[in-house]
Amino acid sequence: MSRRRILITGTRKGIGAYLARYYVSKGHRVYGCSRQDTEFHAENYRHFCLDVSDEGRAVQMFRTILQEEGGLDILINNAGVASMNHVLLTPCRSVRKIVDTNIIGTFIFCREAAKLMQKGRFGRIINFATVATPLKLEGEAVYAASKAAVVSLTEILARELAPFGITVNAVGPTPVKTDLIRSVPKEKIEALLARQAIGRFGKMEDISNVIDFFIKPESDFITGQVLYLGGV
Repeated sequence: MSRRRILITGTRKGIGAYLARYYVSKGHRVYGCSRQDTEFHAENYRHFCLDVSDEGRAVQMFRTILQEEGGLDILINNAGVASMNHVLLTPCRSVRKIVDTNIIGTFIFCREAAKLMQKGRFGRIINFATVATPLKLEGEAVYAASKAAVVSLTEILARELAPFGITVNAVGPTPVKTDLIRSVPKEKIEALLARQAIGRFGKMEDISNVIDFFIKPESDFITGQVLYLGGV
């Protein structure tokens, strides 16, 4: 695949940090963002400090990308937060944070990315779902519901943006050993893995493999799809 202009959200750590390094190593021009600064620095990487739900800051970042690159080819909406609590123990402040990041942030970035992509009649948007939704995972009601909204957004935007040559798909990872699951009790993680057809943790390479498939030029007939990992 030729050099692409890629934006990845949530690149300070975890999956986002891996993806930023991965696509920089392949020679692409990568932009990243997170609420805090990153330790990753490379010639083909630029980082923005912002909250993905901050519309004003997000719009300004896209303007900068347009000025520097003339457009955008790929958006990977990785940024997300979770609150793994029983519904009776979940405060509204946690709900608002999850909704702001997972739903509103994803929406803002899809919208602004599409504005840049339509100019070149080409674009690939990859959102992040979660196996917690199809597994109806106890203790993750709000997180799973927010990602269900992302799935619906993905499916509808796929139809709205298809006339502009933009595909919209989603990947649904199984648990990966990142900070997001560090506080989850071991027995709960083991029970979740046991519900998968392939009972192991996901690897970073599993996720980038799916994204590579979605962003290939040859994948221009694939849109509105959600690929869950692990066999759920």
